[in-house]
Amino acid sequence: MEMDWNALLSPKRLNVEERDEVTESGRSVFHKDCDRITFSSSFRRLGKKTQVHPLASNDHIHTRLTHSVEVASVGRSLGINIGEQIQDRLPSHVVPANVGQIIQAACLAHDIGNPPFGHAGEEAIRNWFRQPKTALLLDDLEDYQKLDFHFFEGNAQGFRVVSQLEYYPCEGGMRLTYAALAALLKYPWTSRETTKVSKFSSFRTEESILNTIAEHVGLIKEDEFKYCRHPFAFLTEAADDICYRILDLEDAHEMGILLFPEILEILKPLCSKDPKLDNIIESTQISNRRKMSYLRGKAIGQAIDGVTNSFIDKLDDIMKGSFKNDLIYACEKEIKEPLDNAKEIAKEEIFKHPRKIELEIGAYTTLGILLETFCNAVREQVTGKTLSFRSERILSMMGINAPKRGDSLYYSYMQVMDYISGMTDSYATHMAKQIGGMAL
Repeated sequence: MEMDWNALLSPKRLNVEERDEVTESGRSVFHKDCDRITFSSSFRRLGKKTQVHPLASNDHIHTRLTHSVEVASVGRSLGINIGEQIQDRLPSHVVPANVGQIIQAACLAHDIGNPPFGHAGEEAIRNWFRQPKTALLLDDLEDYQKLDFHFFEGNAQGFRVVSQLEYYPCEGGMRLTYAALAALLKYPWTSRETTKVSKFSSFRTEESILNTIAEHVGLIKEDEFKYCRHPFAFLTEAADDICYRILDLEDAHEMGILLFPEILEILKPLCSKDPKLDNIIESTQISNRRKMSYLRGKAIGQAIDGVTNSFIDKLDDIMKGSFKNDLIYACEKEIKEPLDNAKEIAKEEIFKHPRKIELEIGAYTTLGILLETFCNAVREQVTGKTLSFRSERILSMMGINAPKRGDSLYYSYMQVMDYISGMTDSYATHMAKQIGGMAL
């Protein structure tokens, strides 16, 4: 069995009848996907969310917004490269530029569901729900529902944002094309798979939507509840990997965690074909920041070429759903080794930096205060108990999205997660201080 490009690159939109789609000259449906994501409030809030370094005062440090824009740029380049090489396989309605737009859209949305404080925030949420003292809150839920909270995933929250929450709540969300949505599904299965794997791209609340997308584009089923990836999901993942491996080093240089010679040693093999590199590196008239920018640009360019070759080389296996690694893993040694070295030094030197650890510990406290406050208020509201004045005021913060008396407790907790995960780092910190009486 092999996937079919006509289905994989479907221009149809989630929850939109074909007759309702408006055609515009010079603006493809996939171009519109990019615009819908870019102009959403969820995307805009990424400007105040952590990429690696929480609440950084240095304006040169990446946020989730700048990271997402850069990943989208790399993804578009990868897509156009691939589109040109497989042009004879593409359906008539798709040109290489459209392939770039599909992957660009998926890349723009790939972090849109991340909570405050990045991956530390994800872990803080999981940890809070697993604590014995909070078990009572989940007692009335089914075991399968508890998994969405015990294994909270930014990937799944992002899928919920684009398919449910933004623009048309519970009616298709952003109403993106099936092609773009499928390219976003890095892990095309739900939290029910956490007995086997820790990552997933959909909560159980969106399982029917995931199934609709997978069946529409023709993803191959691996078992009853799990699909293989859309071919372009590998490129979305690769664009993200290229950016965070290289750009984390640039941020580390800005933060004074790594010196320029240390970074040069890692990235220079990716720039060895550039005849100007040595002159630029040795110049005393060019700042290290500018040298770093030059090095970063050349390294990303080489990585894009390497991943393009890797995708084409593995395309037959990808189309059969039998390729199980990432594209960087499948790259030639001169591409893979420097990128792996960059990932390793980030793990050892950047992610273990004392300042970063201090702020991540603070994230646990901040999110713990918010979760305890809002989840308890919601439980009071939906279970029919007398609602305290404090809980009433807390729920008023959620506005029209606050759960109503008699609502499902499971869905009500999911609304709390929508609210808290949508907060920026600074707003979450401010809100926790207000609740704790520390900002009066």
